[in-house]
Amino acid sequence: MLVTAACAWPLAALGDVWAYVDVHGRSHVADHRVDGRYTLFFKGSSTLDVPDSETAERAQAMAALAGTSLYARATNPALIAKYASLIDASATKNDLDPALVQAVVAAESGFDPHAISDKGAIGLMQVLPGTAVRYGIAGDDRRSIDDKLRDPAINVRIGARYLHDLLERFAGDLALALAAYNAGEGAVALHANHVPPFAETRNYVTRVRQLYAIYRPPPPARHEAVRIVKPGYADVANE
Repeated sequence: MLVTAACAWPLAALGDVWAYVDVHGRSHVADHRVDGRYTLFFKGSSTLDVPDSETAERAQAMAALAGTSLYARATNPALIAKYASLIDASATKNDLDPALVQAVVAAESGFDPHAISDKGAIGLMQVLPGTAVRYGIAGDDRRSIDDKLRDPAINVRIGARYLHDLLERFAGDLALALAAYNAGEGAVALHANHVPPFAETRNYVTRVRQLYAIYRPPPPARHEAVRIVKPGYADVANE
């Protein structure tokens, strides 16, 4: 996956992400260097503490990701605009925050609809063919399931629906939903509904949370009320 959730404990060190683009223009991504074609896309940084406010979380996320290829793609206005309406529509239909869906897209594929993971996940939200079948996608004479998952509209529709269902299954716990999106629902269940102790999964959840913090609108600035005190008679008399 192109890249992760904060629990109540300090976050583990962020893992590296490796990628290469083949002769057909498809991106291939992995959490290790599979072979000599792969180059480093994102270098993991040091351990981070859980921030205590949205402002701190956003600043911390930007500091952690700034200067990486992931950050460059995730904040590219042209890439964001290209899929904004599609993401908004799928997020709204599934009662999700569009910023969250956008964060998953950025983390999973860097906005590349042709991205393929070493595990066989495909497209913008890196949907597995098995997950697509679960939501009614089937191959036909014209297109296979894999081909259909390269269609941004189909991919984001299925990915957003799956994310919605995971959030419902785990009672709105974003960390668990993201962990399940990465490692599978069974892996989370096997670990007593905790984020599995897999470096890739913990890194993935952290990275999505970081991107989500960047995409969410910053909280409105707080303005302290200024109390203007007019001098009373006694005050004037004493001047």
